Amino acid sequence: MSEPSKPAVRAALRAARDGFVLDLMPGDRACLERRAAGYLASLIDGAACVAFYHAVGSELDCGPAIAAAAKRGIRIALPHVERRDSPMRFLAWSPGERLESGWQGLVQPCADAAEIIPDIIVAPLLGFDSALARLGQGGGFYDRAFAMLPAAKKIGLGWSIQQHAAIACDPWDMPLDAVVTEAGVLEGTKAQ
Repeated sequence: MSEPSKPAVRAALRAARDGFVLDLMPGDRACLERRAAGYLASLIDGAACVAFYHAVGSELDCGPAIAAAAKRGIRIALPHVERRDSPMRFLAWSPGERLESGWQGLVQPCADAAEIIPDIIVAPLLGFDSALARLGQGGGFYDRAFAMLPAAKKIGLGWSIQQHAAIACDPWDMPLDAVVTEAGVLEGTKAQ
């Protein structure tokens, strides 16, 4: 039997994520997102700048993690995308500052915000596996950003339901250093 295609895996994982979030009782989502932010806090401790994202739909929201990081004096960056063929940039943003709608409805800082290089990139995902392979939406923006910023620590943020037995990787796919969910932290080790 052949492996399912990436689009098929994406569709299945998106449906599982959507179903998981829809089945939560009122208030449970916010509680679980605060729990995930607590797990993430230890991984970003000591960072000068962390790139987060503005959640779309059933993605695990970074809001509680952003608030906690800002309170600890960590600079916040959010992704900014202008076009499909342009690289994603990380622009400075502080809670309460204006955001604008960007490419494909991405909620992002205004284009004239300062570009900054994050120490840590917190990335959304559709799926991940125990080897810390990440399956994203398929645009390649985060893989290209990871390749351009090799010194940045790469952390996936998602729901535990998004863990998959094995994510098929292409040569350009970049593994994560850790994945944080509402259930805990999965960290990898790098060969020295």
